[in-house]
Amino acid sequence: MPPISSPGPRSNGSAPASPLERVIRIFSVLTMLMTVPQVLAIWVDRTSAGVSVVSWAAYLCSACLWLGYGLRKRDPTIYVACIGWILLDVAIVVGALLYR
Repeated sequence: MPPISSPGPRSNGSAPASPLERVIRIFSVLTMLMTVPQVLAIWVDRTSAGVSVVSWAAYLCSACLWLGYGLRKRDPTIYVACIGWILLDVAIVVGALLYR
């Protein structure tokens, strides 16, 4: 009898996404899309009026922590979204510092 192993979530990709995972993935994409206008306002208009660097830096730190957690758990629902958030957060923090 082969040994019973307990692989991490989605490690073999065979289990289909649950309804909750599908909703989370959709909302991850939607919330990132809702953040794009903020990035464009900073980089196209070259203004960061009303943008809190402290808040966005905290979001960036949080996304980095979640990325580490998602990678450790081997959960693409977590870590793929975090990569998008890190890119958006970096764009906002750098732009806000540059265009103060």
